[in-house]
Amino acid sequence: MAATGVLPFIRGVDLSGNDFKGGYFPEHVKSMSSLRWLKLNRTGLCYLPEELSSLQKLEHLSVSHNSLTTLHGELSSLPNLRAVVARANNLKNSGVPDDIFQLDDLSVLDLSFNQLTEIPRDLENSRNMLVLNLSHNSIDNIPNQLFINLTDLLYLDLSDNKLDSLPPQMRRLVHLQTLILNNNPLMHAQLRQLPAMVALQTLHLRNTQRTQSNMPTSLEGLTNLADVDLSCNDLTRVPECLYSLANLKRLNLSSNQVSELSLCIDQWIQLETLNLSRNQLTSLPSAVCKLSKLKKLYLNSNKLDFDGVPSGVGKLSNLVEFMAANNNLELIPEGLCRCGKLKKLVLNKNRLVTLPEAIHFLTDLEVLDVRENPNLVMPPKPVDRAAEWYNIDFSLQNQLRLAGASPATVAAAGGGNSPRDPMARKMRLRRRKDSSQDDQAKQVLKGMSDVAQEKNKSIEENGDMKYSDLKSKRWDKNLEKPPLNYSEFFTEDVGHIPGVTVWQIENFLPVQVEEAFHGKFYEADCYIVLKTFLDDNGALNWQIYYWIGQEATLDKKAGSAIHSVNLRNYLGAECRTIREEMGDESEEFSAVFDNEISYIEGGSASGFYTVEDTQYPTRLYRVYGKKNIRMESVPLKAASLDPRHITIWNPTLVCRMEGSITTLCQAPVSIL
Repeated sequence: MAATGVLPFIRGVDLSGNDFKGGYFPEHVKSMSSLRWLKLNRTGLCYLPEELSSLQKLEHLSVSHNSLTTLHGELSSLPNLRAVVARANNLKNSGVPDDIFQLDDLSVLDLSFNQLTEIPRDLENSRNMLVLNLSHNSIDNIPNQLFINLTDLLYLDLSDNKLDSLPPQMRRLVHLQTLILNNNPLMHAQLRQLPAMVALQTLHLRNTQRTQSNMPTSLEGLTNLADVDLSCNDLTRVPECLYSLANLKRLNLSSNQVSELSLCIDQWIQLETLNLSRNQLTSLPSAVCKLSKLKKLYLNSNKLDFDGVPSGVGKLSNLVEFMAANNNLELIPEGLCRCGKLKKLVLNKNRLVTLPEAIHFLTDLEVLDVRENPNLVMPPKPVDRAAEWYNIDFSLQNQLRLAGASPATVAAAGGGNSPRDPMARKMRLRRRKDSSQDDQAKQVLKGMSDVAQEKNKSIEENGDMKYSDLKSKRWDKNLEKPPLNYSEFFTEDVGHIPGVTVWQIENFLPVQVEEAFHGKFYEADCYIVLKTFLDDNGALNWQIYYWIGQEATLDKKAGSAIHSVNLRNYLGAECRTIREEMGDESEEFSAVFDNEISYIEGGSASGFYTVEDTQYPTRLYRVYGKKNIRMESVPLKAASLDPRHITIWNPTLVCRMEGSITTLCQAPVSIL
């Protein structure tokens, strides 16, 4: 880097992606006396450069994705330092200096994806801390004094650690807006601190061993709470405290044991996304039809049948996505076809016999997945060809293609010839059977054509109008390509900064991958890779790849191909999308990751369906009462068997109260 006369006036420098492993660092950086921010991400640094001590006006320092084992150095001598981002390094407890917490302006600290086993010492002295990210470490305890002074915190991420409890002093975080505690064994945490966090907007408690007994009794004071994630827990019903959240917009209760919903869900008048996938639901209450702002409803892998979906579902006028794969649906309510904004309808792996004819009226529908419904017969197309109902191909050929049939089978369905294919033989037999009807249809069609020709000839002779003027346009001439809102898939700043961005296909959608995992591909997944660079003229250019794992399912392969094209359209790029297959990557693709590509066994679940083993916990219940039948859980031991009462043993007892009648169902019952 050559020295120039304007260096003292530079406000920010991004040196990310350079190689400073050998200790080389541009000495002229120290002459940039007005430098406010400095990025040294992915530079191979093992220690902080001495030149930092000269940058007295530095406010933001980012040294992510390096090999740093310590932050000791000149940080404490930078009086204006506000933000330190050191994620994805090799920092241990001794590598975090105590003196940086004496800086008056330090407000952002990101030490995620490191090797910390405890909270950094003297962190409680950073009274002006606003953003604290300690996720993806091995921290197993939080000292009580930590949150005594950090009362101005707005964002706190402690996810993916080893915490089993939370200090009571967390109730002092009255300004906290985002709290993320995912993937911690918080079995002893009762979360009594939550009601005091009145400014909370986002609460994520995924996989934290939540049950009915360790949830707060009320959260009615959290009027700003809009995003709640309680997925992958042990909840048997929706916690009562959630029904008081009138401003809730997103709720994720997937991968629990919820068997029914209360009518109180109609209080979620602002709810836009509701995820109840992978539960034990057999029906939805009619109150779900009152969620007028609901846009996305996910019900995959439950036990729903036709009666379990309320007929009034058509009242959800804003519904955009409805997913109910892997259920017991034989039909869907006709009302679902009145959700005019519906774009994605996923019903694969059910027992569908047919669909309502009104399915053709969903003109905005972009995805219709009805695979693995072996007895499904698609409804007939509408008679009026002028209508724009043909955005979806309901032909037998397309349905076979979506179901993964062989090309020979698809060709046979379309009139091809494959003598060895049993499906082709069935199609030929069907054509022979209907040949007489086809002859009659041809005669009727010929008669209609003759009448039309006579009328046209008469009109041309009179000179009033030509036949070409009367000829109607083909139905597909009136169709327009449906506009796509690519911002639903990609952020606004994608492709604007040189570098590499990677997305993984999950549940049909691209999900951005952390930089720490670039070049590490799961064998059962598919990825989209965007390389953004500047050409010789200084203009932005792009290369788009989609990578296919050898164990990837059909939905992931299709999703990666489709969204790579969507990305190209979003960027307005003239480049082509390049397919890369596992084990056969091109040199250009390998060079994107410095030829350091590695494969990881496994991958995310298929977006079509997931199959989970049912577990049967053993429980013991005592039933008593005459008019009002009651049931209570008792210890699983012989001393609990009381001759004055009825005792019930059932591995997976589900109790449904209907008036004064108690119905016990779903597993063998032994009355002792």
